[in-house]
This record gives sequence, structure tokens and C-alpha cells, in this order.
Amino acid sequence: MNYGKEFLKGLIQENPVLVSLLGMCPTLAVTTGAFNGIGMGLSTMFVLICSNIVISLLRRAIPQQVKLPCYIVIIASFVTLIQFLVHGFVPALYTSLGAFLELITVNCIILGRAEMFASKNNPIASALDGAGMGLGFTLALFLMGSIREIFGSGTWMGLSVPGMAGHTISLFVMPAGGFLTLGFVIAIVCAISNRKPPKKLGCAACPNAASCGAGCEEADA
Repeated sequence: MNYGKEFLKGLIQENPVLVSLLGMCPTLAVTTGAFNGIGMGLSTMFVLICSNIVISLLRRAIPQQVKLPCYIVIIASFVTLIQFLVHGFVPALYTSLGAFLELITVNCIILGRAEMFASKNNPIASALDGAGMGLGFTLALFLMGSIREIFGSGTWMGLSVPGMAGHTISLFVMPAGGFLTLGFVIAIVCAISNRKPPKKLGCAACPNAASCGAGCEEADA
């Protein structure tokens, strides 16, 4: 197993938000600011890594008939832990995220990785899968939060952005702005991912190569 590939796949190729379109509820709800986006992303990544490791370790001990309830109990335990940590150390973020922090328990990204990957692979690979998917989720939320905060509020991470005073667009911090921003970001990522390599230049690509004869072969050489 290529551990590097397992980690990197979640960044762009299989990004849970921008490619798989998972976790849309927190993606659209909490990304009115970059700070909220990175906070939700890191909290989800913590739960992803920890739950993936535990589920991987217990994958042969969990009965098939009750695996989903077991997964939820494991995930909910780590969500409770991250709630206590955020509430104790970053109370402003805890207040901003509100109920969405608790709803990490039923985030389809976490349940999906538990079922599709952690329950079938070793703990190291499962930890890297959780880290990659969690980081991809964090980057997507941070990017969306940054765009919406800059254009909607004229600030970034709470700091004023030069030139944006009096030129903000309130739509970006409204629910419709979340859908709009997500659509643009997905379109850009798809355009980059599907970009074809440039055609090879030279006589081999010329439609008149056959009639040109030896001159083309000499030019290519």
C-alpha cells in the first residue's frame, strides 16, 4: 500500500467537499468566515483520524449486524472530546459553530470513511486516510470561508482587507452566497483536475507530415 498516496488523495483527487460533495451542511453553514471554516475543518479532521484508528483496530471485533451503531458511538465519543477542548480553549469558536460542532457525529464524511476504508485497512493507513480527507475538508472550508469573508465583510480572519471598505457584497455572507461560492470553487477545481496536457509540438503533430517526407524527419531529429 502506498501510504503517501492514501494521504494525498483527499486533498484534490478525492476531496470530500469539492469532488465527492459530502459534508455540505457544515460547508455551507459555517463558512461565513475563514476562522469558522478552519475551526470546523480541524475539529472534523481530529475526529476523522481518531475514529478511523479505533475502528480499524476493532474492525474484526465489531459484529457486522451492529457495526453502524458501534461506529456512531466511537465517533460521538471523539466529538464530545473535541467539544470540551474547543469550549475550554477557543470559546469564541465554540459559540460560532454552535450545534454544527455536535453534528460532526453524523457527518457523512466520517461515517463514509469508517465504512469504506477504516473497516477494511490497517490503523496506519486509516490514520493517513483520515488525515488526508480531514485536511482536504479543512482546506475547502478555509478557502470558502476566506472568499465569503473577504467579499462579504471586507475582512479576513478578523483583519480589515485594504481596498474592500465600502465595496463589500452582502450576498456572500448570506445562504445564497454559500451556494454561489461553492459552485465557483468546484468549477475551478474541476477545470484544473481535468486539464489536458498540451499537444506535442513538431512535425509528428502536423497534418501534412506524411506528404512532407524526409524534411520532417530531419526537423524532428
